[in-house]
Amino acid sequence: MSAIKDTYDRQGFVVVPGLIPPHDFLKLQEASDTAVNRTRKGSWPYRRTVGKQFPPFDNDNPDSWHTRMRYFTNCRVWGVQHVMHPDLGESAIAFSEWYTSDDLTRVCAELLQCEEKDLQLELFNLLINPLEHSFALRWHRDDVKENALPEEEQTALNKWHTGVRNLALYEDSCLYVVPGSHRVPRTPAQRAHSCTLDPPDDPMDMPGAILLTLKPGETVFYNSNILHCASYDHTVKRATLHACTGDARYGAARGRNILQHGLSWVNDERFRDQLTLKGKRMLDRLLELQKNSTADEAGYSLDG
Repeated sequence: MSAIKDTYDRQGFVVVPGLIPPHDFLKLQEASDTAVNRTRKGSWPYRRTVGKQFPPFDNDNPDSWHTRMRYFTNCRVWGVQHVMHPDLGESAIAFSEWYTSDDLTRVCAELLQCEEKDLQLELFNLLINPLEHSFALRWHRDDVKENALPEEEQTALNKWHTGVRNLALYEDSCLYVVPGSHRVPRTPAQRAHSCTLDPPDDPMDMPGAILLTLKPGETVFYNSNILHCASYDHTVKRATLHACTGDARYGAARGRNILQHGLSWVNDERFRDQLTLKGKRMLDRLLELQKNSTADEAGYSLDG
């Protein structure tokens, strides 16, 4: 077992440097700026806004579209969805090239203990700072409800080893995690800090929590059912690549958590055309997941 795989299994996360070559930094920064500017101006519909932590991120929420547009175009956006969508043009191509790059997929395969032919294309978003509203996401696991009983948690954690999530690009001090919590249910004290829909006043009040600070060029891979939260400072620029990759051999286990984000656009031939041969093969595994998903994977992982 490699050192990074051992660390990942033990902690639930591992930080790996050097997965964005220096010559790609500027290209990805420019692509990020383009996507962020379009979103803040209201011309990109796929976004996350303060007040909505988890999917669905769409226009069907209770307040009217016009009211929401005022929020969007001002300062409440904290995430840009679907950055490989072909409607983003050259930016989408830059993001797709990084997502399917040899260095990144090599580490994904190593952590998942699979071969490149097993990797499944999944999600790719940007996490950004709102312009005027600092806020925090509540403590959560990505696919376990906050009110799950300890035995329900353990059952879910035993299954959740078929995908990795990663962040990179700019210096980032937003992510808090509880090392080792990807393997065990919450303690009573941890449950007290994560059993409601409320964000924490201070993330470090969570027993066992640490803050992960990433330097430019560092990528953290983490099990998305590790206990984690994030705090967004509106005064600090953030444009963090936020992507996940799965092992198609167990794809059905990830169906709900991935497909809840609304991925019908991946069937667009323009998207296939912008991918490398490796990317096309990864896409085919996602399309197979879409085709084979059942009502058991329908709905949303979390509320809020």
